[in-house]
Amino acid sequence: MKQDIRVVTECRTCKSAKIKEFLSLGSTPLANSLVAKSELEKPEEVFPLNVVFCPKCGLVQLGHVVKPEKMFTNYLYLTSYSSTMVKHLGEFAKEVAKISGYKNGLVVDIGSNDGTFLASFKKIGFDVLGVEPAKNISKTTNEKGIRTENVFFNIENSKNILEKYGKARIITGTNVFAHVDDLDGLVEGVKILLDDTGFFIIESPYLPDLLHKIEFDTIYHEHLSYLSLKPLVVFFKRHGMKVIDVKRTKIHGGSIRLYVKKKPEKTKPKKSIERLLLYEKKNGINSFKTFREFARKVVALKKELISLLGKLKNDGKTIAGYGASAKGNTLLNYTGIGTETIGFIVDKNPLKQGLYAPGSRIEIFSPEKLVLDRPDYVLLLAWNFKEEIIKQQQEYASLGGNFITPVPWPKIL
Repeated sequence: MKQDIRVVTECRTCKSAKIKEFLSLGSTPLANSLVAKSELEKPEEVFPLNVVFCPKCGLVQLGHVVKPEKMFTNYLYLTSYSSTMVKHLGEFAKEVAKISGYKNGLVVDIGSNDGTFLASFKKIGFDVLGVEPAKNISKTTNEKGIRTENVFFNIENSKNILEKYGKARIITGTNVFAHVDDLDGLVEGVKILLDDTGFFIIESPYLPDLLHKIEFDTIYHEHLSYLSLKPLVVFFKRHGMKVIDVKRTKIHGGSIRLYVKKKPEKTKPKKSIERLLLYEKKNGINSFKTFREFARKVVALKKELISLLGKLKNDGKTIAGYGASAKGNTLLNYTGIGTETIGFIVDKNPLKQGLYAPGSRIEIFSPEKLVLDRPDYVLLLAWNFKEEIIKQQQEYASLGGNFITPVPWPKIL
């Protein structure tokens, strides 16, 4: 296992060696490593899940890095199974076209998953290319007409893509920038492939939202960095690029979207950057004290959730979970909640059905099981899609079913 994990000794964005740990969620299995029935008797690999802070630039990141091949070669999360994400990415593509001024040319999406984002660009009139390391996903995406290279994005592969497809006007990375260990290599690869007038656009969960809403379960081994604006401004400046616009979005419990220019000399940054940097300063996002307080809140939330579910079980109530999500598996493993409390988990994604959650070993079924079994309560493990799930499960609710959200504080809805 030692060769599969690396201890972080310096900040990923500014290279400072003065990083400080503030939270440990224990040693857990990889959050998306769902278990087949035939593997239930085998021990699971676990890896440390702790979080560190860089006092110099403010980046928050994991203290250990697991080899990406262990997490992304075969991947079961599919964007298209969430109507919320499909709508969000459709609107995102239209915004990119408006802000960039482009209506055609090559768009490259790094970590393109099942091509949902690229399909939106294709409708507008762009030529599209996905870069997706998961073999199972890239195969089906190519089959449905979204051209996809089955590789990790790095300098070498960027050169290969440039030779095959030419320069890109737009390169995107939604919920992928924070997954990458070698950010220097990623951005240098972007600079190779991107047209001089082009845009690099990223969207990732926003650190202040994670802190304020106690979204500790969004911390797992795939998410190496937890992003705020200040360290990103410092990072891109080091690479001769500039953040020219930034906005906050509601997706995934609160995210940040950045527009970055390769050749920024003639581009004046928007006032949104200055406003958000000031917001981060006022809210203590650059202070280690803020993160120590967050760690105390995480411990308190854990105790409250265990207490709430324990009381329901003592009253004879039955409980299921909705969403075999990575965040749900972080929550279950950190709290130690397992089959003694949660009878089963449901998920819309058929690739996950029939498997078991890592660590907790709770079996995963289709959502139809909620109506068939009628558990008294459903714990929303995929709480970031709360509205979508509740809307889908009106029949279950009409039969007396209730929902519980774990963050920002355990609550029966």
